[in-house]
Amino acid sequence: MKVHAARATRRGWIAPLGVVVASVSLLAGCAGGSGPTAPENTVVEGQYPDYYPSDYQDLVDAAEAEGGELTIYSNTDQENWAPIFRDFQKKYPFVKTINANNLDSDEVFQRVLSEQATGSTDADVLVSNAAQAWAEYAGNDGALLEYESPEAGELPDFAQVLPNVYAMSMDPAGITYNSSLLPDGIKGYEDLASQVSADTAKFQDKITTRDVTGAFGFTVTRALTEARPDLWSAFETILPVARPETSSGTQGEKILAGEYLAGFQISTAPSYPIVDSSGGLYQVVLPEDGTVVLPRGIGIVPEATHEATAKLFLDFVLSEEGQNAVAEGGLTSYRDSVEVAEGRHTYQEVVDTVGEDQIILGTYELVPEDQVNEFVDRWNGLLGQ
Repeated sequence: MKVHAARATRRGWIAPLGVVVASVSLLAGCAGGSGPTAPENTVVEGQYPDYYPSDYQDLVDAAEAEGGELTIYSNTDQENWAPIFRDFQKKYPFVKTINANNLDSDEVFQRVLSEQATGSTDADVLVSNAAQAWAEYAGNDGALLEYESPEAGELPDFAQVLPNVYAMSMDPAGITYNSSLLPDGIKGYEDLASQVSADTAKFQDKITTRDVTGAFGFTVTRALTEARPDLWSAFETILPVARPETSSGTQGEKILAGEYLAGFQISTAPSYPIVDSSGGLYQVVLPEDGTVVLPRGIGIVPEATHEATAKLFLDFVLSEEGQNAVAEGGLTSYRDSVEVAEGRHTYQEVVDTVGEDQIILGTYELVPEDQVNEFVDRWNGLLGQ
């Protein structure tokens, strides 16, 4: 794989959660959310790069014989998926139905494990940015289908986050705010702390942060404080006026509605579509004093009903065509060939915005339980009650 410099920190852990299911079926021709129109992504059926194996058509034929369906368990919003599904179905028109369950980040694994315990699962592909949950799940023997994508050699080293788990996107965790309520904006964590200190009453219960008892919240927050321990002083000012939420989507909705002035450690994946549709009311900032970038992992379930189709899908989202669609949907693409444009976001854009030294790359590793508890107790002990 190609080398791409980035800073990495150590983290991981999975929290037990109940199983909640929300299913979406998308057919060919679906479009993304409102907002700026990205440059047209030209997808050509039946054409593949010269580095693909000569017998790749055999895989395509096997997929077509599977009946034209694919089932994905993920934590990814419909707005993010829409361009990806649209272009995948242009590439493979025999795929008529894609079922995508939109779960919480670690519920993806809770559900598939629960189903496998009863004998089988409907899932073909798993997609989640719950790094710690991935690390625990993938540590089980036979948890994932062994598959090396032909795209692997064209990608940076961080694209393979675990054996048989690839990064579909590299999504930053940012600060978001309501621009009508905070017209001067926010530059980073120290800037937010300074604003809170200047007018504590204004910000009381008006800032939201991601709940660190959940997998995503723990990963991105601990990654930040491990890499930037000096920011604890800023959080000692911010957290007493903050309230935790369990979903970036919920946080975005409440900030847009004015229930919160701002929020931090919010995934940009559901946030960018809100920016596009809000007419400038909702803004996303990549913190100047440390931006965590978290891979969104994708892997194939062993003995998947639609195994060949799942392989085509994984290859597609890693390809240049797929990464353009990833960017169009609001996720952050990381292939060098994907250009930044209105409505598209790339890893290079993050580098250009905050600088390589301010990027903290989330890794898929487990943290011992005693360290998890120590961090959660310290963080939650600062929150206002």
